[in-house]
Amino acid sequence: MANLRGGGEEGEDWHRAGMREHKQNVFDDFHAVAQALVAEGWTTPAQLACWGGSNGGLLVGAALTQRPDLFAAVVCSAPLLDMVRYQRFGLGVTWTEEYGDADDPTELGWLLGYSPYHRVTDGTAYPATLFTVFEGDTRVDPLHARKLAAALQHATSAPWQDAPVLVRRETGVGHGGRALSRTIGLSVEQLQFVGRQTGLVDAAALVGPSVLGGDEVLVGQEAR
Repeated sequence: MANLRGGGEEGEDWHRAGMREHKQNVFDDFHAVAQALVAEGWTTPAQLACWGGSNGGLLVGAALTQRPDLFAAVVCSAPLLDMVRYQRFGLGVTWTEEYGDADDPTELGWLLGYSPYHRVTDGTAYPATLFTVFEGDTRVDPLHARKLAAALQHATSAPWQDAPVLVRRETGVGHGGRALSRTIGLSVEQLQFVGRQTGLVDAAALVGPSVLGGDEVLVGQEAR
């Protein structure tokens, strides 16, 4: 678990060091943790995954678009990803003090500097990515994940068989609480995805028509 600037665990100064115009500090800290794990021999980029939800979904969305070379797999759940338009959907308008106001030219510059959706570059080999979205989510609109998934599928140079970009859509649940059975089901599928992409699970041993089941069929590259 990476402890990054922007949280509250070290007090308000620590929080403010990772918000608004300082938001990139959060991502730099995250990249530094990943680099340290590789440099100290704990893992390799081919065996390293990152995983985050909600604001943590923004974190891993920034990681996969800023440092795609560092990760083999990304699980991005209920994320904020289009930081230019985030305040127009869900509860986004209430978060401008944390991230910045895109209607202000200066603050728009902050947001464009790291907005994952706007950092996608054609021809980049992006890591395998699983987006999980919840149709009843009134806090973070599922459009964020759908937009970045489509952009990555269009831009990536990585073979889809090796590094798929997928969306798991779940109905009947929102951003927060859910039945235990649904929590277990979601966690199993996320772990299965990460295990497959990092070599912990033999892809040939997986049973069923797809790597993951999900509440609905996964949307992947070229509608596979």
